[in-house]
Amino acid sequence: MKTFVYIDHFKGEVQPASWEALGLAKSFGTAVALVFGTGVDEVAKAAVEFGADEVLVADDSSLTDYRAEVYASTLSALASSQSPNLILFPTTARTREMAAMSAVDLNTGVLTDVSALEVNGESFIATRPIYEGKVLEKTVCSGKPVMATIRGRAFPKPNREEGKSGTITKVSAAGEAKSTVEGYSASESAVNLGDAPVIVSGGRGVSNNPNITPPAGMDEKQAEVWRAQQGFALITDLATLLGGAVGASRAAVDGGYITYAHQVGQTGKVVAPDLYIAAGISGAIQHLVGMRNAKLIVAINKDADAPIFKQARYGVVGDLFQILPALTEAMKKKLGK
Repeated sequence: MKTFVYIDHFKGEVQPASWEALGLAKSFGTAVALVFGTGVDEVAKAAVEFGADEVLVADDSSLTDYRAEVYASTLSALASSQSPNLILFPTTARTREMAAMSAVDLNTGVLTDVSALEVNGESFIATRPIYEGKVLEKTVCSGKPVMATIRGRAFPKPNREEGKSGTITKVSAAGEAKSTVEGYSASESAVNLGDAPVIVSGGRGVSNNPNITPPAGMDEKQAEVWRAQQGFALITDLATLLGGAVGASRAAVDGGYITYAHQVGQTGKVVAPDLYIAAGISGAIQHLVGMRNAKLIVAINKDADAPIFKQARYGVVGDLFQILPALTEAMKKKLGK
């Protein structure tokens, strides 16, 4: 069985779920990695080291910047000529668009946000969350080849074998781009919740510390935000110590405590870390949708009836402004830092 795996990258920085898709492909048989762009030799080499049986590299000036038309056309041309059984993508904004356009070219469909995939005869059965993650459905695609985008951190990442050699084949780009890229603007790219193994998140409760006094001259709203920022400083300390990222509930973002790039939930990032610590978050369904797939959830809240405790493996009822510093100190001793 042959599987294509699209290696999604931006300027050579690979989306980690691409390697998870490659590991999944290897479990089915032959895995062929697809690398598009310019100057992508290092990405192709990494694909071999992560287990690709072959790497097809389209290195062309028309692929310097991601443009859906030419990227999708190149993928469609390769699929038409080599007839893979399955095409896998990591789930990103780029791959959703690219997979959809290629599916039209190939007269097939796309299974999206897949969290499990199994083979039954000639069919691939995909498991994916629906209804805000409350239900898992099993579905199949009747078209060929089957195309699927996989949820990040839903599948194990294969081990990298440094220095491994393999077959790297140059292929041609196809299609004509109808758009041009004029430039880029910077955003909070450093906030990478989707790949973080540990996330420590704060909610509205981080603004409720009665033991600190805001600077003079602040109005009520300014004082609330200032208190919240002190609370998020405690969250950042713990997240940094654990090598993780800082998350937030929608209430915290809407309150102006922290930027949207940190938001976890239905209208933010859907995450699946090994450890998720929720501090001062009540547990509205909008937030639970985004973090319920974490392997271990710890909740800290002074309200013993907060819905977040129903989702958590461990719960601490108490003042987060006392518990977080104590937890941070305990982890420092445990980790020898």
